[in-house]
Amino acid sequence: MISFFANIFGYLLNFIYNLVQNYGFAMIIFSIIVKVILLPISISQQKTLKKTTKVQEEMKVLQVKYKNNPEELQREMFEVYKREKVNPFSGCLNAIIQILLVLSVFYLVRSPLTYMKKIDKNVIEQYETEINEKSENRNAYPEISIIREKAGEDENVNINMEFLGLDLSSIPSTDFSDWKVYVIPALYVITSFISMKITTSMQDTNKKKSTQKEDGEEDEFDVMAQTNRNMTYMMPIIAISISFIAPLGLALYWLTNNVLMILERLILNLIFKDKEDEVNA
Repeated sequence: MISFFANIFGYLLNFIYNLVQNYGFAMIIFSIIVKVILLPISISQQKTLKKTTKVQEEMKVLQVKYKNNPEELQREMFEVYKREKVNPFSGCLNAIIQILLVLSVFYLVRSPLTYMKKIDKNVIEQYETEINEKSENRNAYPEISIIREKAGEDENVNINMEFLGLDLSSIPSTDFSDWKVYVIPALYVITSFISMKITTSMQDTNKKKSTQKEDGEEDEFDVMAQTNRNMTYMMPIIAISISFIAPLGLALYWLTNNVLMILERLILNLIFKDKEDEVNA
């Protein structure tokens, strides 16, 4: 399944690359298009986050009312979720989509000749064998090595990866001598923390709007908020780890995606806040 989506994304990225003739700019435009495609999911997620506030208020009341009757509590909780049309595990679906997207783009960036350029497998294996014969260590990204070493000999495997003075085929974990390879991963880390801060701030704001817990009762059923909070931290941590061992093209995609995500969340939050103010007016 991962290869299938990587192949689909490869057609799109190659189409953009043929227009701009630069891998970096193509990756940025690709990131924007993917973000637009996923915008309905982002809007739905934002709406769910807003609905969670109302659901949590009712859950706390039910928790106190039926704390000695677990079966009735579960039944009442289900009715609330059903009435408000909120899936308590919607965060899991978003997690699956995010993981699928991360892995698909990783496959695409790791093997651009296969998924983007659609080079014949036999040709790739032939070049890979030639390169391995010259080197004692097996490269983790053979297609990146082919682009670096064979682009001058075969135009079909040539991809312009020079982007604003950076070589997007570079791998931070193997190019310690070049400080520039850490620019994009560092910017990605910074934007990740900004994105997490914005998300947790929005969640805390929604939580403060809910009613206070009665008699110090703990909120045992805040399933959605906990799932969303876990996802907020898990995905960036995974991506940060991979960005230091993958070609810079992947880190550029994630950096662009982070910037777009920050703008998206701020704009959507402003839109929903204005609508909420109109309803309460």
